[in-house]
Amino acid sequence: MGERMGEQTRFGSKVAVVTGAGRGIGEGYAKALAAEGAKVVIAELDTDSGERVASEIAAAGTESLFVQTDVSDEDSTLALATAVADRFGGCDLLVNNAAIYGGMEMHSLLSVDLDYYRRFMSVNMDGALLVTRALHRQMVERGGGAIVNQSSSAAYMGGGYYGIAKLALHGITQSLARELGPKGIRVNAICPGPTDTEATRSTVPDVFLDQILATMPIRRLGTVDDMVAACLFLLSDEASFVTGQAFGVNGGQVMLV
Repeated sequence: MGERMGEQTRFGSKVAVVTGAGRGIGEGYAKALAAEGAKVVIAELDTDSGERVASEIAAAGTESLFVQTDVSDEDSTLALATAVADRFGGCDLLVNNAAIYGGMEMHSLLSVDLDYYRRFMSVNMDGALLVTRALHRQMVERGGGAIVNQSSSAAYMGGGYYGIAKLALHGITQSLARELGPKGIRVNAICPGPTDTEATRSTVPDVFLDQILATMPIRRLGTVDDMVAACLFLLSDEASFVTGQAFGVNGGQVMLV
């Protein structure tokens, strides 16, 4: 445990990498990790938003670094790993949050353009694996760590290529948990339900959101804070015996037993 501003923090000696942290839930994860004392790397494709978040974290008193990153490109993820090592000496915590979601094209599996489908999968499915491949050795060298992959309740709901990518991410999560567990690295996933972000508002029409909420036991949109609480738990020592799990934070939209 470290200390920040005289208070105990969960991640005071840690370095955390958050992909897709330029806005929305990813930004929430990055800022919450920083508030808990971690040095945070913003791995984001969009330069303006990535630099903004890194600057705001630094202004609040925590070291931060922006690295422009395309998670679907192996060379880009390897460059990210080099930048993390050069600046902070390595990585302890990783949140694979980057995805094509806000403004995504909506097509059926039978009609989606295959080039778009392959690009979508290269980000939403392969990205988490490529970033983990690039960073896991640093985590091992630093004594282990924890990874959280951002999934979705859509994984269980026949949610087209978005849902397929998220369901595949569960398989990646479980396989990596088995491979990396003996090396001291835990790997879990978070499955948000409908969450009040700009990306959701721009992608899902209000009438559809209303229909979804009407079927849920907790009839409200999730918040970024709801997701942050789950993510910090899974990254922390409080979850030291938890790995290979898909953690639903969805207001009861999907119930698995």
